[in-house]
Amino acid sequence: MEKYKIMVKGIVQYEDKYLIIKKWYDDRIGNPFQWEFIDGKIEFGEIPDKGVVRLIFENTGLSVQINKILYTWSFMVGDTCNIGISYLCMSGSDVVVLSEDLNDYKWVTKNEFNNYIENKAILEDIERAEL
Repeated sequence: MEKYKIMVKGIVQYEDKYLIIKKWYDDRIGNPFQWEFIDGKIEFGEIPDKGVVRLIFENTGLSVQINKILYTWSFMVGDTCNIGISYLCMSGSDVVVLSEDLNDYKWVTKNEFNNYIENKAILEDIERAEL
């Protein structure tokens, strides 16, 4: 059983806008599709920097460059500690080809995050990181 899971989040910027994606969370909640940034678990032995670039490409078709680490986070699920690293990544294109796992995408300004992202912890982390 895994005691730790390492996650990465890619906040992709193109010019003055940021990519948000709509993904499925759980059919047991009122709104199973929610707006978020690209995130996921890195593979065993994978460098987190390479993992976030890979996840962004696999989910959107975008090739990105990491600008900086914005913030970290952690949460428990049962007796597994999930540890996350959020990256600001720059894209040279706004042409997105979504993976079949994702429902929709939008390019939004940082002032529009509150209109889409429901997870208050993410919004607070972004504010503290001074994105």
